[in-house]
Amino acid sequence: MTEPTTADRAEEDRRWMLRALAEAARGRGLVEPNPMVGAVVVRDGTRVAVGHHARFGGPHAEVVALRAAGEGARGATLYVTLEPCCHAGKTPPCTEAVIASGVSRVVAAMRDPFPLVSGGGFSRLREAGVAVESGLEGREARILNAPYLKRLATSRPFVTAKWAMTLDGKAACASGDSKWISGPRSRAIVHELRGRMDGILVGIGTAMADDPELTARPGGPRTPARVVLDPAARLPVGSKLARTAREVPVWLAVSGRAPADRLDALRGLGVEPLPFPGDGPIPIPGLLDELGRRGLTNLLVEGGGRVLGAFLDAGEVDAVEVFVAPIIEGGDHPFGPARGLGVPRMAEALRLARHEVRVVDGDVALRGHLARPWLEPADGA
Repeated sequence: MTEPTTADRAEEDRRWMLRALAEAARGRGLVEPNPMVGAVVVRDGTRVAVGHHARFGGPHAEVVALRAAGEGARGATLYVTLEPCCHAGKTPPCTEAVIASGVSRVVAAMRDPFPLVSGGGFSRLREAGVAVESGLEGREARILNAPYLKRLATSRPFVTAKWAMTLDGKAACASGDSKWISGPRSRAIVHELRGRMDGILVGIGTAMADDPELTARPGGPRTPARVVLDPAARLPVGSKLARTAREVPVWLAVSGRAPADRLDALRGLGVEPLPFPGDGPIPIPGLLDELGRRGLTNLLVEGGGRVLGAFLDAGEVDAVEVFVAPIIEGGDHPFGPARGLGVPRMAEALRLARHEVRVVDGDVALRGHLARPWLEPADGA
């Protein structure tokens, strides 16, 4: 039988790592603020077992896969999307389970930048005689866990901006009407997206014009808090947001010009004001700091145009979900999806570092990431 070449082995490693990444993605919306992690145990070119981190506080992917593999792990290769942990937290160290299993080789997509790990897991495995390789499909792993990486780097939530627009770049008619630009399947995707978020944010203009509930469909993995940028506390007490504030949290970002009687009335309905000093616009970085302190890992910003523009101007949009409908509105009005200051020259426009495009029942859906430091490989991969 012909011995596999180096190229053959590299392609096999890549194939199994992509399988581990697909396994990791099964934890999306279920494990945050932990990272999504997947693992595959392979011996003699055959898959023995797979596993993923399925819930916050639950067993880690490596342990799930190794338990399923049993004695089949001895002498095998473990493909894992993140460096195995070497400290005791909610679960014991994964490195000890890997060593005890008899695995002879570990291939990891990336080093875990969490300070209690950060290369220590690799060192522990090597000390025990396990061969370790890192960096395979590392960019895919970093994109998958960009929210986790941003939270570690900045203590702020990962911001995804979502909007729908016509072919000629309009997010509403001159009358303000915007129901509906995108089709039913695109709107269903948005509900799925909401169900993976910790928070959904809109401006007071959208809250008053559309009277949205900003809820995810029942049965989703998460129930996101609703956040409204409302410096003057104009949210109507009869709005759906105010009337449901005791069921799902509503946080109102207000400035010093918010009238005390309005705040008292909204508090009486269960709305929680988030006060910011001064009478000007809500500072986006300061707001994200506060949402990070409240435990948010993923924030979906749904608009309107001024709010999206404020996040873009502040450099605080990390990813986009855009739905372009096959319709043309025409007209000369300013209802584009993102306003704000913008850039003076096209060469300065924000460019996506990574994106994918698909057709959804006639709509064109684009998902993309902007360039961010945490998407770049660190020392030790």
